[in-house]
Amino acid sequence: MVSLGYSIGLYPPNHCSKLFGDCQLGDSNTEPYIAAHNVILSHATVVDIYRKKYQVEQKGMIGIVMNTYWFEPLRNISADRLVVQRTLSFSVAWFLDPIIYGEYPPEMCILLGSSLPTFSIEEKNKLENKLDFIGIIHYSTLYAKDCEFSQWDFNKYQWLWNASVFFTGERNGIPIGVPTPMPLFHVVPYGLEKIVSYVKERYNNTPMFITENGYPLGSNSNVSTEDLINDSRRVE
Repeated sequence: MVSLGYSIGLYPPNHCSKLFGDCQLGDSNTEPYIAAHNVILSHATVVDIYRKKYQVEQKGMIGIVMNTYWFEPLRNISADRLVVQRTLSFSVAWFLDPIIYGEYPPEMCILLGSSLPTFSIEEKNKLENKLDFIGIIHYSTLYAKDCEFSQWDFNKYQWLWNASVFFTGERNGIPIGVPTPMPLFHVVPYGLEKIVSYVKERYNNTPMFITENGYPLGSNSNVSTEDLINDSRRVE
């Protein structure tokens, strides 16, 4: 949501550079990373409060929920295989690496340089509280293609442009999975297993919950109530 609000201006506060959308204000090169930095520090502050004031008595757990895509290389070349890992760093690891390890992913540090905020010693100390679980939202998988800025396709869905990635739901005109009424949402069941495995391995088997997963339906008066209740495509 940070990228959609501060990179391409699709969601409030509708900030972006002119190149990326019809925004009155914004800087797509810096604002998404400042906003995300504040989200991470807000998480650390809340965890700190919960650990000190409530967790012992309540015996509860505290974590963060990540909206995730899985990515497959568009072409069978090393550049696209590498861009898959880079794209995951600019999405999932962007938030979880600082929370778990106290630093942003190396790929982000290399590509963004001074545009990426840094953590003070005090902030790193607060980040040491980490979390008890990771929540996973996952709906679909996309193809990722390595590309230069000049080759980039400027449209409202390409929110990870700083990763030098173009993503798409098709290869040679063939969808990666059964299309749905929402653009870039396809039925790709294996993607859920792959993103869970990625998070498991990168973050030392931290407990996970699948907090959101499903199938988007468009408005269609021809669909019967029985079919809507049965909801077989969501089960698939």
